[in-house]
Amino acid sequence: MSVLIDSDAGARLFAPATLITIFWRRHLHTKYSPRFVDCWNSHRARALVLLMGLFTLSACQAETKMLSAPITGYNHTSAAINRFTVNGAGGPNLGPHLGGGAEVCCSVLPRVWNPDLKAIVEWEKDPNAGASVNWPPLGTDAYREEYRKHAAMYTRHRAVVAIPQYGEKVCALQVHFLPCDAVKVSTTCLTPSNPNYPDKAYFQVKEAAACSSR
Repeated sequence: MSVLIDSDAGARLFAPATLITIFWRRHLHTKYSPRFVDCWNSHRARALVLLMGLFTLSACQAETKMLSAPITGYNHTSAAINRFTVNGAGGPNLGPHLGGGAEVCCSVLPRVWNPDLKAIVEWEKDPNAGASVNWPPLGTDAYREEYRKHAAMYTRHRAVVAIPQYGEKVCALQVHFLPCDAVKVSTTCLTPSNPNYPDKAYFQVKEAAACSSR
């Protein structure tokens, strides 16, 4: 997240402290007792701390250029999504026909949307998520061998998709995994239980017996 800092404002804040220090060194330092010197240094230190605090507050109140956006996912397929990322930020793993139960922080988006904004979605898919029910007991060599053969069948995918328009607030980046390795991204603040949820059609998509080659 980037913070805009007004360097001229910082200079204006620290200029009085600099002048005070110069005046002290040239005119007062050699004329007064050590007790007065200690008192003067103490007050000068407190003044500098106050000025630094004002400068920090000014920087924190500056408008940021970016927005943080948690990531959540919905899996509309019979495969498992072992893991996925959006522009490098990780999302939760998703079982077959599951999702929406967890958010992972965070992806980053520009505060102002633009039509060229894209999301790079990368994911690993387990096409046979229920296979382990028939495996040998967990922890045995036979189980580990079955897992090795099973994991060799995982597939990895990558898609570049458009990020829909959003306003001043982004509640989450919702990633929808659809049949035949299609992906859509949504920026709505609504959830599927809301009657006005804009992506209900994704939940009605049926898996085809075979996917056409692209």
